[in-house]
Amino acid sequence: MNPLKSPVTELARALRAGEISAVDLLEAHIARIEAVNPILNGLVADRYDPARKEAVLADERLAKGEGVDSPLLGVPCTIKEFLPVTDMPNTGGILWNKSQVATEDCPIVSRLRKAGAIVMGVSNIPEGGLWMETYNPIYGRTLNPWNPKRTPGGSSGGEAALVASGGSPFGIGSDVGGSIRIPAAFCGTVGHKPTGGLVPNTGHFPAEIDLGGAGTYLVCGPITRTVDDAWTILKIIAGPDGKDDACREMTLGDPDTVDLSSVVVYPMETPGRVWVWRDVRSAIRQATAVLAAKGARVDDRGFSNLKYSMEIWSAMLAEGTSTPYTEILGQHKALNVLWEFVRWATGFGRHTIAALVMAFADRLAAFLPGMRTRFMRVGLELQEQLEEALGDDGVLIFPPYTRSAPRHWAPFLTPFDAQCTAVFNVLGFPVTQVPVGFDANGLPLGVQVVGARGRDHLTIAVAREIEKALGGWQQADPTSNC
Repeated sequence: MNPLKSPVTELARALRAGEISAVDLLEAHIARIEAVNPILNGLVADRYDPARKEAVLADERLAKGEGVDSPLLGVPCTIKEFLPVTDMPNTGGILWNKSQVATEDCPIVSRLRKAGAIVMGVSNIPEGGLWMETYNPIYGRTLNPWNPKRTPGGSSGGEAALVASGGSPFGIGSDVGGSIRIPAAFCGTVGHKPTGGLVPNTGHFPAEIDLGGAGTYLVCGPITRTVDDAWTILKIIAGPDGKDDACREMTLGDPDTVDLSSVVVYPMETPGRVWVWRDVRSAIRQATAVLAAKGARVDDRGFSNLKYSMEIWSAMLAEGTSTPYTEILGQHKALNVLWEFVRWATGFGRHTIAALVMAFADRLAAFLPGMRTRFMRVGLELQEQLEEALGDDGVLIFPPYTRSAPRHWAPFLTPFDAQCTAVFNVLGFPVTQVPVGFDANGLPLGVQVVGARGRDHLTIAVAREIEKALGGWQQADPTSNC
């Protein structure tokens, strides 16, 4: 067993069998992070010393045969900086918050600790979170582990880079428009966006924001080496915490009970008005063929309202959130976006250009209430149409992005490409991103498996079959790319 390439389920088994100690497992991953992080800049703050003490205690419990109710006992992990971990930075990548430190664990981290996981540190994010590249004025930029000239995606780019390169067995990311799935696709990992409201967001940066009706649009979920690991972690972090009003009790199904011959597959090679590159379209076809070979029925119908995906996402998110993005960036008062653009252009900027562009777009959307109302209605119609088509056994096979990981800054030229992921946040659907190989440039390719609300086990089961047939996660080695 190679601890840097084994799934969480195998690591947990090996720990209980005494094949490896928690101390040795932790040290192997710390050594890997120390080797790759100077290149990637994925981990922005570590807690190695407390983690080492926790590993010793885990070994003591394992030696006594304890921890039956702790399925992750001794397994290390990392957490996105947006999620509070006691005594770790919780800045959101915003310069004003540079000294902000979490005073307690958020419920997700508490649940992982109770399950025995050992947190090694927190990972990098974009400023404020609403961009698909991972850089900010506090920590700088994260690079893609397969090619440093490429973006790892955002906003969970630090997590995906660490998991992809073997530095962390699993991580926790968050997603309001693709922030788990895009990094997972660009870096070649598994990423699961749960059904809206399945996992509590309590404590997620910024903790004081009023999500209002958008409480189910933001979701937290696992970034992992394998699909089975995503399911293992999801079961631990799911369920109401008594604090997040949007989180509710749901009955999780069992992926092992899914009969592939009863599944209906809707392949979507070109969803909407964006151009999907040939390699990505080919990945959709390959994944569909895998499922068809297992007896799934393929339905080639289209859903016309998908072409309005970005408008739907923007309208529903703006309608559901009562705290403007400009206030998140501006210390609880609206940021003067035009003045900050001037400061940035003259070399005295306090914000990244990506954050300013998103703040400007947020302000612009506020002046278009008629369009917001229209696309809210279109979004609800699409949700009803898709849920009727998907039912209990239907999945969409969808591109996670129009192409493999683009070069840094390139996403500014194609801002609407994020429609491939964003619409499923406001629809509340569960999505599993699964790696399916590489393009001609050696960059990872992936597909999204999308199901109706509450059918997380179905997307996991389908993604698992695709993973088995098309290879799944392979460890990146950024030290060979520099």
